[in-house]
Amino acid sequence: MLAEIKGLNEECGVFGIWGHKDPAPIAYYGLHSLQHRGQEGAGIVVSDGEKLKTHKGMGLVNEVFGKGEINDMYGKGAIGHVRYTTAGGSNLLNVQPLVFNSQKGSLALAHNGNLVNATSLKHQLERQGSIFQTTSDTEVVAHLIKRSGFEDVVDQIKNALTMVKGAYAFMFMVEDKLIAALDPNGLRPLSIGRLGDGYVLSSETCAFDIIGATYEREVEPGELVIIDDEGLRSERFSSSPKRAICSMEYVYFARPDSNVDQINVHQARKSLGKQLAQEHPIEADVVTGVPDSSISAAIGYAEQSGIPYELGLIKNRYVGRTFIQPSQELREQGVKMKLSAVRGVVEGKRVVMIDDSIVRGTTSRRIVKLLREAGAKEVHVRISAPPIKNPCFYGIDTSTSSELIASVKTVEEIREEIGADTLEFLSVEGLMDGIGRSKEMENCGQCLACFTGQYPTEIYPDTDHPQEKC
Repeated sequence: MLAEIKGLNEECGVFGIWGHKDPAPIAYYGLHSLQHRGQEGAGIVVSDGEKLKTHKGMGLVNEVFGKGEINDMYGKGAIGHVRYTTAGGSNLLNVQPLVFNSQKGSLALAHNGNLVNATSLKHQLERQGSIFQTTSDTEVVAHLIKRSGFEDVVDQIKNALTMVKGAYAFMFMVEDKLIAALDPNGLRPLSIGRLGDGYVLSSETCAFDIIGATYEREVEPGELVIIDDEGLRSERFSSSPKRAICSMEYVYFARPDSNVDQINVHQARKSLGKQLAQEHPIEADVVTGVPDSSISAAIGYAEQSGIPYELGLIKNRYVGRTFIQPSQELREQGVKMKLSAVRGVVEGKRVVMIDDSIVRGTTSRRIVKLLREAGAKEVHVRISAPPIKNPCFYGIDTSTSSELIASVKTVEEIREEIGADTLEFLSVEGLMDGIGRSKEMENCGQCLACFTGQYPTEIYPDTDHPQEKC
């Protein structure tokens, strides 16, 4: 992913497996397929039924497990995590799964999302004597579990989850079972699959295809899934309101070959592109998409408009994840290293450039400039989502309005800022129609907070200064 270019990042992916003779290699391949959800750190914890074994580190999955560590991790179950760094910075202590040991056994947990009341809970726990080792909001849940007063780990987890608010897809593992939980609003995706006699869980269904698993169903909002040697059972820890799954999973975050809540991401994005062409047509010669997440929408726009689709922008897949940028000149060069305009496609042409979002505006300005330098006669920018005007507190790295250009500028002012000939965004109604969520559900089952400012959960005073998100 163009993390340095795009300016919008998701925080983490989780994977779990129980009842397979080689859980660690399966978890490795599962995490590899979720690499787009986080590139800063990765980890796997394996249980052999009696103890937990951990390996984690900074970097990509194949870097963390590049010396054969996976070959020494035997067991019957595993959970894994890929992580994107936000407020807390790159720190090995924050890399998950986190593991906690006590006289009664060990607990490993991994988390995708963000707890909006983590800071207030942490202050409360510290006053009661808790000592925190990380800056991750995930550690708060471990302390709540151990302080619950219940004997059974399932009851401990259910009790702890009643106290946390926000977005979360949790994986817990103790010596003899794997437990997964999804927040009552279902803000983050989490699916269940079968692999032989075992079960797998993943943030995205694309992992099932990689490992040869069969999709079973989604984890329901407010549901606790317990998997052990006896099989899978389900309990509820919360009565669920109407589902509010993150709209940006469909627009940007999830892989095109994943199904999120039984809707294929590629088809949803293609439909968004068609909707965009209906709402904002333009006379042009060629349509191109910003790789990779906007390609599907660009294909849809081209099909609906009748304007040919071409690969006008190419991503360089061999650029390292970090790049030294001590000056503005080198920052511009860094963009050119990651993305190139195809002169033979755009020169002398009126180009429709499809992108999925404009966050701060700097990326769009640089890409428009690339197209003009390659000879584009006109550049018309079309965005396959509404303007992002409000911060996200649920696990996306836009926690303040000041980071968002659409919160302070009009569409015309943004157009001038990025240097486009025209600029148009998809409407909120077009977004919901394009994705195809059930209209009988409130908010069509989606979280639209970053577009509308209507949040599905209470937002706490300390949320403006969140801890490390995962």
